[in-house]
Amino acid sequence: MKPFRPIDAVAVPLAQPNFDTDQIIPSRYLQKLRDNDFGIYLFRDLRFRKDGSENPDFVINKPAYRQGKVLVAERNFACGSSREHAVWALYDYGFQAVIAPSFGDIFFNNALKNGLLPIVLPYSTVVDLLAAVEALPGSHIRIDLKAQTVTAPDETETTHAFSIDPFSKHCLLNGIDELDYTLGYFDRIKEFERCHNKQADIRDCLS
Repeated sequence: MKPFRPIDAVAVPLAQPNFDTDQIIPSRYLQKLRDNDFGIYLFRDLRFRKDGSENPDFVINKPAYRQGKVLVAERNFACGSSREHAVWALYDYGFQAVIAPSFGDIFFNNALKNGLLPIVLPYSTVVDLLAAVEALPGSHIRIDLKAQTVTAPDETETTHAFSIDPFSKHCLLNGIDELDYTLGYFDRIKEFERCHNKQADIRDCLS
């Protein structure tokens, strides 16, 4: 994972509620290994026609949105089956954050563990963001994880605050996952094991 830095990037509107994980990545790609580029499978059945040609009507195939890194979605985004591959596909394609009024719970947690920032904002706020990026294709949204703010692409550059749990924020800012975090305490873990193996009081080993 790369450390999460402030974003100033093209926003892509996806104004469809209950957009499920099978639409994000079809199940036939779930047997692929993680070292594959899952970005090529993102929205596969929506991005491409049956003959393999691009569907020009799908949003990320439109020239103004091709460089998008922020996805603005409707309520209950990424509901459905629990596939971590949905996060991998978005992340590998180049998306760094998804803004929505609500998410599928499993997707939300998978995103935080894989470097993709899911941002929950009030429904009315997301509706306004969707309208802004649809009205002006190619417009940018700014996201500052450290400050926990989203800046809208409107004339007044309205700023919206969002919440995130401190541990997930720490991991994203430092580009680490739960295993990396644990390994950061490797020396202390080794010392605890050495102490505990000597049959010392566990309270002394924890001090």
